[in-house]
Amino acid sequence: MSHWVGGGGAAERRGGGACWGSPAGPDLAAAIRGLGETIERSDLELALPGLPLALAFALGSALAELDGWPAVDGGAGGWLAAPASAVLLPAGAAMLDSLEQVLALKSPSPLTVKWKVAAGADGRERQWLERLLQRLPATARLRLDANGGWDRPTAFAWAQRLAGEARLEWLEQPLAPSDQDGLLELAAAVPVALDESLRTFPELRTTWNGWQVRRPAFEGDPRPLWLELRQGASRRMISTALETGLGQRLVAHLAALQALGPTPTAPGLAPGWCPGGPLFESDPERVWEAAM
Repeated sequence: MSHWVGGGGAAERRGGGACWGSPAGPDLAAAIRGLGETIERSDLELALPGLPLALAFALGSALAELDGWPAVDGGAGGWLAAPASAVLLPAGAAMLDSLEQVLALKSPSPLTVKWKVAAGADGRERQWLERLLQRLPATARLRLDANGGWDRPTAFAWAQRLAGEARLEWLEQPLAPSDQDGLLELAAAVPVALDESLRTFPELRTTWNGWQVRRPAFEGDPRPLWLELRQGASRRMISTALETGLGQRLVAHLAALQALGPTPTAPGLAPGWCPGGPLFESDPERVWEAAM
């Protein structure tokens, strides 16, 4: 997920504090009740892998905070602030006007833009790509996200055009998650970042050597990813799943850790999406007071 300029794909505009595709509502409430009014920490740790992802994400985050992990990373200040997010350009011809808006802002940070492709006629999108490349500064970075919507001939045609393009950061999920052979072959030609594949086949998080779009709230307990970043894992990009304020605080912290690692890159954090009000604060005490 990235900061939006002029819109974006419908699937990436869903809000909420739970993970897409994970149990919510009554199912999530039942899982919470199933833990009982009190539980030993050792039993809770054993239960985490079997809990709904949203609940495991929340509990793992709380346990990490109780153990002082933010202070270890951020010193006396605790939680780290995220670096500047990538900018998400809308699909279709609207991308061009949105790009001009972005360029007019003259942001001091190196610009990273992400464009949704595989959303219309391929020939038209190829024409818009040429216009985008004409306008994109030499110092900028470009991500093209097909959400698994290309077939192999289309993906390899784009890869052939972009091979050697210094501004291309990666093709994001260019092929369906099921086409692992095609993704591997494509990654030999241009950088490829997996997104949906990591949720369909979680084992790829340990075997894929290219870029990984990591959405902590989709993974349940965030501490394994936290440890990866602390230990200097490379080619990770931290992305939001549209969390509440408390979830955003952790995702921002992980994005900051990634930026301190061997392959720093702009996260995708959708700045400005979160509603106002104390329930969406990043301070747990204020959230608790508002909930009561």
